[in-house]
Amino acid sequence: MSNNHSTSSKSSPFDSEFEASSAPQPKPEIPPVTAPHSEALGWEREVLEKLALSAVVEQRRARRWGIFFKSLLFLYLFVLAGIAAQPLLEKKFSGDAMHTAVIDVTGLISESSETSAISVIRGLRNAIENDQTKGIILRMNTPGGTPVQSAYIYDEIRRIKKEKPELPIYAVVSDICASGGYYIASATDKIFVNESSIVGSIGVIMNGFGFVNAMEKLGVERRLLIAGEHKAILDPFLPISEQEKGHIQTMLNGIHQQFIDSVKQGRGERLKVVENPDLFSGLVWTGSDSIKLGLTDGISTVDLVAKELVGAEELVNFTPERSFFDRFAKKVGTSFGGVLSTALQSMDVPLR
Repeated sequence: MSNNHSTSSKSSPFDSEFEASSAPQPKPEIPPVTAPHSEALGWEREVLEKLALSAVVEQRRARRWGIFFKSLLFLYLFVLAGIAAQPLLEKKFSGDAMHTAVIDVTGLISESSETSAISVIRGLRNAIENDQTKGIILRMNTPGGTPVQSAYIYDEIRRIKKEKPELPIYAVVSDICASGGYYIASATDKIFVNESSIVGSIGVIMNGFGFVNAMEKLGVERRLLIAGEHKAILDPFLPISEQEKGHIQTMLNGIHQQFIDSVKQGRGERLKVVENPDLFSGLVWTGSDSIKLGLTDGISTVDLVAKELVGAEELVNFTPERSFFDRFAKKVGTSFGGVLSTALQSMDVPLR
């Protein structure tokens, strides 16, 4: 008997299943996105981006406005704090030693300047109200100013001299003391200068320009309606009439005479008017020559006058500082602060 080994050609059903399962299966195909669907997704994305960008812009805008209003509120509170603290910022001298009060009269003398009548008068009154004030020195360096403001200060000095005759008031000139500045200085007990100081200019001036011929050459027609024959007096585009010129000259002469009378009242017999008839002509002189003419009394300085004449070497400056409103107006470039400051100061220092 022989054993025949043969390989069976029959396969099991399990073998077919195994082969089917082990064979690589094809990946399922993803249908491509159609063009209409892609356009829909792009439109939605664009809308979302715009909404997000708008939200960011609105947030930034809201943040900027928030910063602006917060800054405005801070500035408002700062102004209120300055107003409330203004009385506390006024310098008051409370020492026990006797001193010489110094008040600066510098620059243009006018209502809108730092050297206004209100400011100088306030300094004078603060000085005399202090029990340690032994004397007052006006430190002069001014080309002059308006006759009204100068007259206010002049009258206040004369009033103080009557009220406190024992309190000496001197004027010490540095560079210049002319016109309205000399008007003020003439009210003091004595005036001291430097050899090179400029003193005088006792006169009144009014100037302007005329454009009549220029308008004719340019072919410009002046159209002016007035009620009142002389309402347009000194109009630079109209020729001045002799009648109006005479009226203005009479007015200037009157103011000049008031100036002269005040200087004579203050300086008295010290003036050498007979020797120099041009004393009130508007001329100016050096400090050395002004002494010879009786316009001033000698050569000295603030320190020497305080030491040798007043008898109190310690100097205390009573010049009022610019108020908060004035400084604020200067910073922001408005006139409201200055107007309000002047109103408030005028309530504190009424002109008599």
